[in-house]
Amino acid sequence: MASGGGAAARMDPEAATELVRKGSTLLLLDVPQRTLFGIDTQVFSVGPKFKGMKMVPPGPHFVYCCSSSRSGNEFAPTVGFFLTTQPSEVMVRKWDAQEERLINLSEEEEIRYSEAVRRFEFDDQLGPYNLDSYGDWKQLSSYLSQSAIERLEPIGGQITIALESSWMDKAPQSDMERRLMEQLRESKFAKNAPVQAERRGCYYTSIPASVKHKNVSGGDLTALNLDKTSLLESVLAKNYQGQEDLLLGELQFAFIAFMMGQSLEAFMQWKALVSLLLSCSEAPLHTRTNLFVKFLRTFYYQLKHGFQRTQDSRSEDVGSSLFLDEAWFSRDIFLYRLSKDFFTVVFEAPVVDGDLLSWARKLKTLLETTFGWDLEDNAVNLIDEDDEFAPVVVEMDGS
Repeated sequence: MASGGGAAARMDPEAATELVRKGSTLLLLDVPQRTLFGIDTQVFSVGPKFKGMKMVPPGPHFVYCCSSSRSGNEFAPTVGFFLTTQPSEVMVRKWDAQEERLINLSEEEEIRYSEAVRRFEFDDQLGPYNLDSYGDWKQLSSYLSQSAIERLEPIGGQITIALESSWMDKAPQSDMERRLMEQLRESKFAKNAPVQAERRGCYYTSIPASVKHKNVSGGDLTALNLDKTSLLESVLAKNYQGQEDLLLGELQFAFIAFMMGQSLEAFMQWKALVSLLLSCSEAPLHTRTNLFVKFLRTFYYQLKHGFQRTQDSRSEDVGSSLFLDEAWFSRDIFLYRLSKDFFTVVFEAPVVDGDLLSWARKLKTLLETTFGWDLEDNAVNLIDEDDEFAPVVVEMDGS
């Protein structure tokens, strides 16, 4: 069984042959049958011969496992980790039955197994990485560098809801978050999850919910909180050394850890970053247009993947679709109001960058067709490309 759409990018035979040669191998020892194993957008139910994956393209990946009960219909918490593979590299992990996760081997054992892989001793027990779905993964991880992963990942690298008990006690802010919490509390595995003495969360950037200034008048403070451009600028300068791609890398890291790794902490971080960006009106139109073109493209593919998984979920895929239920389609989700306000800013601007307008339209169409949301304001309804009052589209250099 595999999950994850593959129509995004078909790979030509030459490129596939090159990946057979340059692709890395992930050798996984002793993984029990019926365990849900995932790499990137692909999810499999482990069979009796499974010993891992071959032809894994070089670059960042997310590997995650979800052990099942003997009957195969109950799952332990997902445990996932990021890794970055080099061309022709062999990586070896072994299943720890007690902790129900993949662990590293000693260096000596890793060398021994790596040599066996290079002699093709495990070749018929390795599943090929589905190259048809590699295009999907690249869209979800385009800003995810090895340095970004190392900066954000927890000590030990393991991402799992079982280590996030502090999040369970936080007051949920919306119906969707409340339902996520309830799903976790009620699920059979949450009660049996190992209690950890120390919290091992990711090192996410702290995103303030609002602007606070001592020497600013009430009216100015309201304006600063309505348009969070100044907050975005301070976060970029303070936390990302002004590098926009680092922020986008964290957005992708959090989405992957939430979507594939079922991390509630990651969902909260993804929400915080999306909320900050969608609450800016000056930045997308004037000061950070290029960042917002990249953000809208990234956000579009995240939502497209998330919705696709909701619609493609099978009953046996319960381990990897825990978080996506009908709550995503609710109009009280934070995305509805923020998206509507953001689209108003872009579509009603007198001058707007062509790429920004194009991706905003694509995103709006996706939300309307997938959720059935009405994101039109009356003013926006009347906009016609030939209308003299329609926004002026200009192409900006470097976007």
